[in-house]
Amino acid sequence: MCLTQSQNLTFRQLSSLNSVMQLMSRFYPFVLLFAVLVSACNQPDDNDPYLTTPYVLQIPQGLPPMDAFIPLNNPMTVEGVALGRKLFYDPILSGDNTQACAHCHKQEFGFGDPRQFSEGIDGSIGTRQAMSIINLGWNQFGFFWDGREATLEDQALKPVTNPVEMNTTWPEVEAKLNADATYKLLFKQAYNVDYIDSLTVAKAIAQFERILISGNSKFDKWYNQQSIQLSESELRGFILYNGEGADCFHCHGLGGLITDNRFHNNGMDTDFSADEGRYLVTGNDADKGKFRTPTLRNIEFTAPYMHDGRFQTIEQVVDHYSQHILPSATIDPLMELVGNGGAQLTQQDKDDLIAFLKTFTDEGFLTNPEFSNPNP
Repeated sequence: MCLTQSQNLTFRQLSSLNSVMQLMSRFYPFVLLFAVLVSACNQPDDNDPYLTTPYVLQIPQGLPPMDAFIPLNNPMTVEGVALGRKLFYDPILSGDNTQACAHCHKQEFGFGDPRQFSEGIDGSIGTRQAMSIINLGWNQFGFFWDGREATLEDQALKPVTNPVEMNTTWPEVEAKLNADATYKLLFKQAYNVDYIDSLTVAKAIAQFERILISGNSKFDKWYNQQSIQLSESELRGFILYNGEGADCFHCHGLGGLITDNRFHNNGMDTDFSADEGRYLVTGNDADKGKFRTPTLRNIEFTAPYMHDGRFQTIEQVVDHYSQHILPSATIDPLMELVGNGGAQLTQQDKDDLIAFLKTFTDEGFLTNPEFSNPNP
């Protein structure tokens, strides 16, 4: 029987392969041991004291996932949230150790300030109303009334050094935190750092602020068909809100965040010399008098209203949109009724609209013990 050249070549290849396999079998136990050791090095060590625990956000029905809005360099962890919560309530961040973030952002007021203007540690008074901290984890258009900071982390840095707020310097705050044994341990556990700096402080506070989620109001339960009904007055208010009657939905939307988080001139002034709003950030004349739209969630408890806190009641806010809208060069095109001063609501309309706005109240958010002061 004759074999072709190609068949002879195939046998030679098989013979060579067989030799290689025999050689590998001799060293297989050592290769296997090496693979096991490498794999072990890549596995998390449950005994590692600095191994963080992922924090699972509880997102209510109707709100979008937050994953895409969380920075990759500051993932949510149980340790980070707990640390941020402690810092949020600790006056150690202020120049004289008397004021914390919570001084101007009180839980029972939707993490806002019931005063028109917040007062700093030396009695200085600001010029804008402290915004509520509600569902800020989804905001992508800038923080503060004028949107001057891009992220929650950036926002958390500013009050500390603001001369009319906490009025100190970050080196001074860092020195106090690094001299505190408890904070040294907590920062090590949350971020595995040996030195506490301003950026890490801001990361922790931002983590806590991201869990301040409100989405379980009477409106949410009704809107998501959870076997709850609105009253006749609330339903009439809903129709006004979500239609041309009051035209609220254009800037605040319906469901979800109850704000577009964008910047609008809502017809409060014709002269913006006192506060030029978004223009101070962009330098664009078209942004004069524009401010970020606040959420209407928990509006029943977040008075006073507007960037300068000029309105003390919801009734005053509704009156503004009904009869007192002022035209100007930068008035928002969405304010379609500006020609006759507003929506011209009747008293019944106003009562119904206010009744509906109060359905945005989320009692659980205002009393949630996981958001309260953890410090003794």
